Amino acid sequence: MLERVDWRRDLHFQTCTTIDTLDYTGSGLNEGSKVVIAATGPAIRSLPTSLPGDLCLPPGFDDPRICFPGILSVRGPECREYRECLTADMAAFCAFYGANGSLSSFPLIVIVDDSEFTARTLDNFLWVAFTRSNPATDLYGIKAFVDCKHWGCRGPLVIDARRKPHHAPPLEDDPKIEQRVDALGAPGGPLHGIF
Repeated sequence: MLERVDWRRDLHFQTCTTIDTLDYTGSGLNEGSKVVIAATGPAIRSLPTSLPGDLCLPPGFDDPRICFPGILSVRGPECREYRECLTADMAAFCAFYGANGSLSSFPLIVIVDDSEFTARTLDNFLWVAFTRSNPATDLYGIKAFVDCKHWGCRGPLVIDARRKPHHAPPLEDDPKIEQRVDALGAPGGPLHGIF
C-alpha cells in the first residue's frame, strides 16, 4: 500500500461520524472520524529501510526508529495541551520538513511517546498508531493542501499518535489481581481448564 499510495488523492475522510464506544480518541462518546486509504495502481516509490544520513529533527523531536519499510516513528514532546487540528508542535514539525525534506522518502511518519516501543513489533505499531489517533484531528501532512473539499499532502503523511490529555491512562499490571486470577484457573479452582 505504501509503495502505491498518493497522499494527494488517496485519503478519504469520514468526519463527525460514529465510532466504537470504547474508542476514546474521538471528540466525544461514540463520536469521531475515520479515514479510507484507497491506494491502487502501480508502485510509485521504493520504501526506505534505513535512516537518511542527512536526517535532522526539529527541537523536541528525537529517537527516530524504522518500524517497517517506509514507516518511521519519531518520539515527540509530551502532549500536555490538546487542541483538535491546531496542535502547534505538530504544525511546526510539518513546517520544518516542508522546508527541509530529509524525510521525504518515508511515506508515513508516526509521532509517538516511545519510538523504540512502537518500532519493536507489528502489534505495538498497530496499537500505538491506530488507537491514539483520530483521523480528522490527528493526521497531518508535509506540504498539506485543501483542493475544494479534498485534503491531501504532497509529502509524507504524519500521524500524531501521542497520548492526549483526554485519553484513558495506560493499563498497568496489578500483582494482587493477577494472583487472584491465577488462583481461579489453578487446579481445584472454579475456572481450571478454561484458561
